[in-house]
Amino acid sequence: MHRNAKLAAVSGSPTVRRRRIARELRQLRERAGMNLEQAARQLDMSKSNLSRIENAQIGIKPRDVRAALALYQVTGVDAEALIEIARGAQQRGWWQNYSDVLPVWFEFYVGLEAEAAAIWTYEAETVPGLMQTEDYARAVYQITAGEDDIDKKVAARIRRQDVLHRESPLEVSAVLNEAVLLRSVGGDRVMSRQLDHLVELSELPNVTIQVLPFESGGHPAMTTPYVIISFPDAADDPVVYLENLTNGQALEEQDHVRGYTLVHERLRKMALPPDESIAKIRDASRNRP
Repeated sequence: MHRNAKLAAVSGSPTVRRRRIARELRQLRERAGMNLEQAARQLDMSKSNLSRIENAQIGIKPRDVRAALALYQVTGVDAEALIEIARGAQQRGWWQNYSDVLPVWFEFYVGLEAEAAAIWTYEAETVPGLMQTEDYARAVYQITAGEDDIDKKVAARIRRQDVLHRESPLEVSAVLNEAVLLRSVGGDRVMSRQLDHLVELSELPNVTIQVLPFESGGHPAMTTPYVIISFPDAADDPVVYLENLTNGQALEEQDHVRGYTLVHERLRKMALPPDESIAKIRDASRNRP
């Protein structure tokens, strides 16, 4: 078994590394013919803890990874590659400096976003966080979360946008319901500037914005906005991320990812082409007082 070539290109995000090590350990345990209870007993940990490790809900120390690999009879360069991933998973991401204002479940999302190669998203009511101006973001937080720690929350949101301008920038395909353009958030001045910002972002070669007009009628994402995240390393499977008022959920099963991918492809066909979408955004900005 020479899997080190696949593991050599390790992600820089500790969140993605933790997800990678979780999947690898689960697969190794299954190949060794052990169930959770058997492996946990041998590793001197609870079944629930091992389950949480294998589901990337908690991290695992490199020494515990080494013990698991010995149990699963993985040695040499394969073992060292996995241990190196585990070391990387213990590093701190920039978003952890905002852990006092970011919920744990959203920190997980930001950690995925930081390493993503591409994001496909549909938004029904608001401009995606990666595309918000500071004033628009502030207005959204005031409406949805109040004034507590608002400066730090806005700073974290703006910091996330670095992925659009890095050396290998994030590729974004965003479909926006027409309501996003028409619902005034923060007043006409803030909204007009936000719409102009969308036009500016659309000029980036890695950003595609499409508007889903009302005349398109019913569509397959009427019940939920979503984000589909894919990564530069094929060893890191894509994720669908869903969010509500109090929690976020990552769907990793292939059927879920495939289903949302098909939905996004259909929405892109139903939406206005990019050039017509930008014209509509410009019109919405000009038509504000």
